Amino acid sequence: MFSLNGSSIRAKRWKRPCSGKYFEGDDSNAPSTSSSGIEIDSNSSVAGGVEDVYGEDTATEDQFITPWTVSVASGYPLLRDPRYNKGLAFSDKERDAHFVKKMMHNMRQYQVPLQRYMAMMDLQERNERLFYKLLIDNVEELLPVVYTPTVGEACQSTEHFPATQGLFISLKEKGKILEVLKNWPEKKIQVIVVTDGERILGLGDLGCQGMGIPVGKLSLYTALGGIRPSACLPVTIDVGTNNEQLLHDEFYIGLRRKRATGQEYAELMMSSRLQLSRIMERKSLFRIFQFEDFANHNAFDLLEKYGSTHLVFNDDIQGTASVVLAGLMAALNLVGGTLAEHRFLFLGAGEAGTGIAELIALEMSKQIGAPLEETRKKIWLVDSKGLIVRSRMDSLQHFKRPWAHEHEPVKNLLDAVKKPVILALSNPTSQSECTAEEAYKWSQGRAIFASGSPFAPVEYNGKLYASGQANNAYIFPGFGLGLIISGAIRVHDDMLLAASEALATQVSQENLDNGLIYPPFANIRKISAHIAARVAAKAYELGLATRLPQPRNLVEYAESCMYSPNYHNYR
Repeated sequence: MFSLNGSSIRAKRWKRPCSGKYFEGDDSNAPSTSSSGIEIDSNSSVAGGVEDVYGEDTATEDQFITPWTVSVASGYPLLRDPRYNKGLAFSDKERDAHFVKKMMHNMRQYQVPLQRYMAMMDLQERNERLFYKLLIDNVEELLPVVYTPTVGEACQSTEHFPATQGLFISLKEKGKILEVLKNWPEKKIQVIVVTDGERILGLGDLGCQGMGIPVGKLSLYTALGGIRPSACLPVTIDVGTNNEQLLHDEFYIGLRRKRATGQEYAELMMSSRLQLSRIMERKSLFRIFQFEDFANHNAFDLLEKYGSTHLVFNDDIQGTASVVLAGLMAALNLVGGTLAEHRFLFLGAGEAGTGIAELIALEMSKQIGAPLEETRKKIWLVDSKGLIVRSRMDSLQHFKRPWAHEHEPVKNLLDAVKKPVILALSNPTSQSECTAEEAYKWSQGRAIFASGSPFAPVEYNGKLYASGQANNAYIFPGFGLGLIISGAIRVHDDMLLAASEALATQVSQENLDNGLIYPPFANIRKISAHIAARVAAKAYELGLATRLPQPRNLVEYAESCMYSPNYHNYR
């Protein structure tokens, strides 16, 4: 027995994890600890030795070890806990400035965006509150770092991967998904973002590497929409990948097999859906379930199956549509007329294209009182085979058929574009349909341009053009906050329209004078609060809200509910 001053030292209370739960008991079976939390050897025959409490020295693959932990974090364990660590903010009234200036100075030393991304991810794991303080205070500079376009580059590299920040569910867990979800340490989850990695941004099938997208989205839910970090859960469903490069990459962590399709995929998703239904029924556990970067057929299928009965949301379809509609509403102040007086042309007819088209048609129908079938005729889509027309109906996927109008087949529509509002939405930057410079030069400076990922200002004919960013981050954080504060039971199209209208009203005349159809991201938290208020108001109006009574001032209420990365005082 190792002792100090003749007395053995033992912990009075202890906890040990077992199947995701903690059990308290007396000290009869607990590891010995000192007052500083250091475990003291009670059996070792080596003088001054420390007992192999964890069994790390003697464990084999056939033996289990128990990861003991003390109840209260202090000293080194406290500094290593990202939720409670304050870094240099400890002492001097806890240095409430978070030494953000120092951190941003350090961040700017990295010349390569991917290096900045990794530095930010390291900070998130080391000091969560400082990470969000840095992101909130420098959102215009760091948004392209923690999300598109840099997150796409990170997802493509097996060497840069936020594997510790999310929950993975693979084919091996079929039938046990609820048990897997229960292993997540946080129980009061409000937003889940899930992907199967098949269509990550415009980069294609990245399998498990796609986890960077749910992690990034939820970081923005917190920084831009004020959702607590502990209430966010990133999930990747691993059904394999068809990416040959990843399958032969020694550092790829996903299943090394071709992507499951047909019945095998359907059975896993069926199991997932059943567990999802059980989760959604336990309202105290989960709230919003956001589908992200699924392939077209699966994305539409999931939204169709659950959209009318559960609180599910697809940002690729619905979020993109809402942010684009907001930009078009703002652009009308520059080009004149109403939505119904314009024609809309889409290059691409996938999730984003058809989702945007449908929301525009809904808004036009609402404004002029015309049937949806009529307003759809004002919108044309082009896919890889040319203009979508009625003569192609038999070969079209179901989600393209509403857009097949009477017209002769056309493959080149450049002559139809006279005064364009150009929205190059594909991400990351490398996948953009065109650059800002190309848009302004091609249109001889007449274009109103915005893109999914940011472009630098362009000088053309002696004039500087600052293009906007049609980024979903304008919508989904505030939209999610609105669903939460109202206790909405499902998403309605009118909520998406309300979000678009709220965003469009935030575009100032000064923004319009500079050719911008979106407000600056520097004001995004206030913008999100206004969007949340309009979404919540619509939920109350539609009878879909459960948090009663309705707050008098929804904007103030939304702001009061937003997470702020301030340090807490410790006892």
